[in-house]
Amino acid sequence: MALLRSPDVTWHAGGVTREARWRALGQRGATVWLTGLPASGKSTIAAVVEELLIEQSRCAYRLDGDNLRHGLCRDLGFSAEDRAENMRRTAHLACLLADAGAVAVVALVSPYTAGRAHARQIHEHEGLPFIEVYVDTPLDECERRDPKGLYARARAGDLPGFTGIDDPYEPPVTPELRVSGSQSVQLAAEAVVALVPPVEI
Repeated sequence: MALLRSPDVTWHAGGVTREARWRALGQRGATVWLTGLPASGKSTIAAVVEELLIEQSRCAYRLDGDNLRHGLCRDLGFSAEDRAENMRRTAHLACLLADAGAVAVVALVSPYTAGRAHARQIHEHEGLPFIEVYVDTPLDECERRDPKGLYARARAGDLPGFTGIDDPYEPPVTPELRVSGSQSVQLAAEAVVALVPPVEI
């Protein structure tokens, strides 16, 4: 997926450099992108990652997939095209937060390899760290948990196109980190935080 630019617009550069922003904040920006099946534990781990970073006096902000669909992505459904657009918007938002010096902690199913690659490409284009974390929880365990009852509805035919049932999830091949769904949330979160770039500017 190419990095397309809107027509008839020009980037307006300000007088503040990224380095100046980061020095003022006292930390480097980055994006941590947690991907996995629905109910794999992404959101739970992401919340603890955010807490741990804040405890370290680091600016961090969690971008949860469900939360984003209450606002920024509320106009999107769950077709393949809408899922791709959901990933694209989230990637650009995370990139802006990382550029500002925050650690963006994304928890998004992001089922397609191409969409995650595009998110990485957006960050690489801007020279920003992108850390992909695969929350590898087996489908049967996700269905057993099913905290929102979505798998049951999908099995009953009420949610067509549900990831893992009748829409594919394409697991990452070379993520920066793979955490097991059977691992404790605290240990998984600590492993994620250990990969976040140090604060030194």
